[in-house]
Amino acid sequence: MNRGDQQSNQTHWEHYWENKKEVGEIYSNGDRLVVQILRSTQVKNKRILEVGAGTGRDGFRLADAGARVFFLDYADRSLAFIKKQIQDNGKSAYLIRADARALPFRSTCFDVVFHQGLLEHFRNPEVLLRENHRVLQKDGICLVDVPQKYHIYTVIKHVLMILHAWFAGWETEFSVRRLRQLVQDAGFRIDVFYGDWMRPGLIYRIVRELLLRIGIRLPMYPKGFKISQLIRTKIRILLSRYPLFLNTYLDIGVVAKKS
Repeated sequence: MNRGDQQSNQTHWEHYWENKKEVGEIYSNGDRLVVQILRSTQVKNKRILEVGAGTGRDGFRLADAGARVFFLDYADRSLAFIKKQIQDNGKSAYLIRADARALPFRSTCFDVVFHQGLLEHFRNPEVLLRENHRVLQKDGICLVDVPQKYHIYTVIKHVLMILHAWFAGWETEFSVRRLRQLVQDAGFRIDVFYGDWMRPGLIYRIVRELLLRIGIRLPMYPKGFKISQLIRTKIRILLSRYPLFLNTYLDIGVVAKKS
């Protein structure tokens, strides 16, 4: 198989979720998606679709805020993972197994559609974004969160893909310009562009994963020094005012509205 034949398919994701036992052992998104959605709209009694739901953590946060949340994924084990959380915690939600490129919903039936870690696994992301647009009401919110292109993560990922060792089979990444173009071409009007650094950092995560394989368990989130965390936060807030700074983030995203 050459790199052009590589793809991310259901088998990769079933295998990935088979090895996940507890939601607390999976790194979160740091609430960045939930924060952006809550800043953009009131969610109480709104119909919200999380596409490629994974752990469902972001959707559950929105459900706690009063939304009617629909979790969609095509990996059975992902949906089983979410179902267990519903049963264990008395949550209320809707589970749908389907392909994100052909959503099984009528047009204009959702107020919010969002996804993280999804778009980069499709060689034809335009199809997925057009489906997002179709199922949203006029002025509905669409949030798209993807890996940013100019990052060391991109280099490591592509090396692993060459070695056929990447957990998802195949994955791409997006520049700010490319993401903006894709979202606008799908018919959306972008309201917010945002980004986030990886916390904890990439090197720490790699070391932790390697040590786990020999039975040594480091904490998922090291405490660090309060003064360094404060300095880091202040620098991020200061520099985030400049659009070029988006190119330093691991993850970038947009909040857009259906025109």
